[in-house]
Amino acid sequence: MKRFLAALTLGLGLLSASHAAPDPDPEALKVALLPDENASTVIKNNAGLKAYLERSLGKKIELVVTTDYSSMIEAMRHGRLDLGYFGPLSYVLAKQKSEIEAFAAMVKRGSATYNAVVIGNVAAGVGDYAAIRGTDVAFGDVASTSSHLIPKAMMAEQGLAAGNDYREHFVGSHDAVAIAVQNGTAKAGGLSKPIFESLLARGMISEDKVRVLAVSKPYPQYPWTMRSSLAPALKERIRRAFYDLDDKTVLKPFKADRFAPIADADYDVVRDLGSLLKLDFAKF
Repeated sequence: MKRFLAALTLGLGLLSASHAAPDPDPEALKVALLPDENASTVIKNNAGLKAYLERSLGKKIELVVTTDYSSMIEAMRHGRLDLGYFGPLSYVLAKQKSEIEAFAAMVKRGSATYNAVVIGNVAAGVGDYAAIRGTDVAFGDVASTSSHLIPKAMMAEQGLAAGNDYREHFVGSHDAVAIAVQNGTAKAGGLSKPIFESLLARGMISEDKVRVLAVSKPYPQYPWTMRSSLAPALKERIRRAFYDLDDKTVLKPFKADRFAPIADADYDVVRDLGSLLKLDFAKF
C-alpha cells in the first residue's frame, strides 16, 4: 500500500507539472509567425526581429512557425506560445479558445487596414462574378481571412454560394491560390491584395493570365497577440518594443512602416463576416 501511495503521489506530481500554468515571466519567449511560406524562410527573414526583441526585452527569443493556422491556434490555446502573429480570422478563432490579447497591427502607407481580391483566369474568360458560376474556386487556408473568409463573403454578396454555385478547393496558401488560377486548375480564387501585387512584381504570375475581378473593402491588419497570463510589466515592455520599432530591415518582411496599437473590438468586422456566411467559428 505504501508503494502504491508513493507511486500515486509521484504520478500526480508529474501530471500537475505537465499541466502547470505557463511562466508569467519566462527567460525565453516563444514567438510564432504565420505559416504562409516555408518555415526556414520565414525564420531566416525574421532574424532581425529576433535580434531586436532580444535587445529590447532582455530575453532569449525563439521564433516558431507551425505547420498551419490550426496548429498555431492550438499551440497558443495550450500556452506553448507567448506571442503570436495571426491573420484576422485565425486571431478571432484563437481568441475563442485562448486567453490572448491583440495589441499591435502593422501600418502601411498610414493605414492599419488591407484588402483582399477575387481573381479570375483570363484564358477561361472569367471576367466577372457571373463567370464564376459552375467553376472551381481556390481558397488558401480554411482559417485565412483574405484567402478564404473575405473573398467567400464577396461572392456570397453577389449570390454565389460555395457548394451550390461553385466548387471550393483549399490549396493552403495565397501564392498557391494565384498559381492555381493562372494555371487554370481553378478558374477563380481569393487572396490578399498585397500578396497578389507582390506576386505580380516578382513575376510569379502574369496579368496576361490572371485578372482582378473585385477588390474588397478595407479590413483590419494582421494582429500581434500575447498570452494574457504574462506579467503586466513584461506585457508593457512588449507593447513598447513593437510601438517603438522603426528599423526598416526588421519591418521589411511584414511590408510594414510601423506597428500601432489595436484592440479586440477592431476585429468585430471579421466576426460579422462569419454571421454573413452562417459560419460556426467554434467548429473551425
